[in-house]
Amino acid sequence: MTFADLGLIDPLLRALAALDYQTPSPVQAAAIPAVLKGRDLMAAAQTGTGKTAGFALPLLQRLSLEGPPVASNAVRALVLVPTRELAEQVHESFRSYGQNLPLRSYAVYGGVSINPQMMKLRKGIDVLVATPGRLLDLYRQNAVKFGQLQALVLDEADRMLDLGFSRELDELFCALPKKRQTLLFSATFSEAIRSLAGELLRDPLSVEVSPRNAAAKSVEQWLVPVDKKRKSELFLHLLRRQRWEQVLVFVKTRKGVDQLVEELQAAGFSADAIHGDKPQPARLRALQRFKAGEVRILVATDVAARGLDIDDLPQVVNFDLPIVAEDYVHRIGRTGRAGASGEAISLVCADEVQLLAAIEALIRQTLRRHEEAGFEPEHRVPQTDASGQVLKKPKKPKKPKDPVAGKAGARLGSWVDSEKPKVKAVRKAPAFGRKPGGKGA
Repeated sequence: MTFADLGLIDPLLRALAALDYQTPSPVQAAAIPAVLKGRDLMAAAQTGTGKTAGFALPLLQRLSLEGPPVASNAVRALVLVPTRELAEQVHESFRSYGQNLPLRSYAVYGGVSINPQMMKLRKGIDVLVATPGRLLDLYRQNAVKFGQLQALVLDEADRMLDLGFSRELDELFCALPKKRQTLLFSATFSEAIRSLAGELLRDPLSVEVSPRNAAAKSVEQWLVPVDKKRKSELFLHLLRRQRWEQVLVFVKTRKGVDQLVEELQAAGFSADAIHGDKPQPARLRALQRFKAGEVRILVATDVAARGLDIDDLPQVVNFDLPIVAEDYVHRIGRTGRAGASGEAISLVCADEVQLLAAIEALIRQTLRRHEEAGFEPEHRVPQTDASGQVLKKPKKPKKPKDPVAGKAGARLGSWVDSEKPKVKAVRKAPAFGRKPGGKGA
């Protein structure tokens, strides 16, 4: 099958040829004809499978062939995304695919001045990519109008709910015309999103080209058990021993990101950071330097898990496991994209065993464990399985005790652990410490 077989017009086919897109991915093959027909759509696909083209290409075609020219401050197609990085990525895709079409596209998000965005919207925009918070600010100031809206796309809608955009989304949905085409595209769909789809979509076509919440098979996944206090030391050790050239590292908190970057730079590694406290220009600059190879290690919070599109990224490291299991799928989806192979390594401490169990239940597989010599944890990470169960919680290993010091019971306990005599002798040991006449004497 070719893109021409899907019914795309010549200007789009020429753009795809220039980008060296030859064969539609499964999600594109399923979605493009349906969107061209005006159907509402709910599509689940792994990240990196080309889902952006699955909605961008047919929307660009419909906008170029149908409807009146866009009016001042109006928008004809709206794409809502959870993060600034994803907004830039999706907007760039629309620009690339629509390079031969007379359509205007633009992206709006917070973290930058709102005034240039208001000026740009005055001319009217055919395709607007936006984060919910900034779009709502623009709407409240009458800088954007939805009277001409033909299509709404929710990209990574589950993440928008995770980030607390529910109220903004409700207000925006009330402002949009009821008669429109609505598309939901995401790598994962929570029950809340399925409920939302039931309210927003009309007789939608459902497309699932991969198992729900599955991790890409092109990504090799494994974990290293380690004590929490030694994670930084272990990561530096792995960087040197494995000779990783380009690594994307996910850390739970903004403070943790900055701290790890400082340690990496002090050790002589080139590293930069992306997180919510960073101004948008600084975040874009860090990403550009990483893509260009000027920075070897990019450390990020989950704000970057949706929207980082890096060609041939070989390694993703989970320095901390994510609180939300679905974010693990998005994190490791930054590698192994478009058929390439990748590797995802997680540094896991005993405190994270419940998070690990939730992840393994979600992806329906047990992650392979690798004990790194010299970093065996004192606090062992309990065994887990793909059902989400923590199989058993091992006891903290006992340190060898002085055979002379301590009470008789302690000496006997230490001797029993190493020599393993008859069990009955062990059970009598605590009697040495009891007072005469006490219970059991």
